[in-house]
Amino acid sequence: MVAGSRFSGGSIVITVRSLHLYPVKSLGRGISLPRATAGDRGFLHDRRFLVVDEEGRFLTQRVLPRMALVTVALAGDALWLTTPGAPPLDVPLAPSGGPLREVTIWRDRVLALGLGPVPARWLSEVLGRPCELVHMPDASLRATDPAYGPGLVGFADAYPFLLASLDSRAELARRGADVPMERFRPNVVVEGAAPFAEDGWKRLHIGTATFRVATRCVRCAITTVDPERGAFAGPEPLRTLAAFRAVEGGVVFGMNLVHEKTGEVSVGDEVLVEPG
Repeated sequence: MVAGSRFSGGSIVITVRSLHLYPVKSLGRGISLPRATAGDRGFLHDRRFLVVDEEGRFLTQRVLPRMALVTVALAGDALWLTTPGAPPLDVPLAPSGGPLREVTIWRDRVLALGLGPVPARWLSEVLGRPCELVHMPDASLRATDPAYGPGLVGFADAYPFLLASLDSRAELARRGADVPMERFRPNVVVEGAAPFAEDGWKRLHIGTATFRVATRCVRCAITTVDPERGAFAGPEPLRTLAAFRAVEGGVVFGMNLVHEKTGEVSVGDEVLVEPG
């Protein structure tokens, strides 16, 4: 095992620098946490809500960059959505009793709980197109790509956890794409390894949780959205990544993780790495 931001007893120590939660897929800029519970399909409450169009197809900042302008917060057992010019909206974090409907996220069709006309009207007015808010109940199971081993995922694109390295972001900035880490929407941000050392990691032990590294994360146009303005801001970081991080199907930054052991993860935890 290897551990990174300082040297202790001759070994590099990698440290968790921040943790982030995104209760509604692609909505808002994420919630920073001092600690988080790693479950079987992501951090508790991460991406269990989804905005869909009238046909039940998922919506993201790829087509609606203004989704970044909605602030998402947790308060007790409620999810709160706020944005300038609209009254706040709150919905239960664990809704029940509503109608189930089939929604589409990429090639997956998933049963989700519709939250009714009030959230639908609020989001439709804020985002400027008809849409609805849905929730993934515990009984609705969505699998990760079996080519990278077993796993479950909520409404994240493909995997329940995304890890990114501050050292890799610094190298990206050095090459000309000095964009904030929040554009990559990671769950776990670490520091202390060499840039892109995470490419070779196989398994991670953080706090009381264990994660399997599945695959590198292919990046999309969401990384080019300025979350302050809710608008596309140009070709970076995709242009720079294309020069040295291109793979078949796109460009990569960050690592997709799947849980192997549930547990608690905290900012400041050391990251014990099993290399590939």
